[in-house]
Amino acid sequence: MDNLIIEGKLVEVLPVQEGVSTRGAWKKQDFVMETMDQYPKKICVSCWNEKADEIQKFQPNDMLKVSINIESREYNSRWYTDIKAWKIEGSSTNSGNATNPSEPAAGNDDITGISFSSDDEGDLPF
Repeated sequence: MDNLIIEGKLVEVLPVQEGVSTRGAWKKQDFVMETMDQYPKKICVSCWNEKADEIQKFQPNDMLKVSINIESREYNSRWYTDIKAWKIEGSSTNSGNATNPSEPAAGNDDITGISFSSDDEGDLPF
């Protein structure tokens, strides 16, 4: 998985979390997006440090295009998955798709709201 992108509507920006670790001060900002698929899904995405400030320039219902990394880690025999944004942009998706989400956008074969791109065209993302 070289590049993961989520496109959808900003639903909510959650409260900022801040703290200090052995590496210094940190800031985390979570936000919730909703995909514009036939069956929309809500996804909670995290921004860290300077990226946490970027999400503040967007308002609920703004359309976003977010480049993400997904990582899971184990702690005490339980697995936790983080979705971290590394690039946040306003989306150019036209509002017509929002009124009829069952109609796919031109050139968009993605039914989950997450698009995968790879240098190997024949590879499946799973």
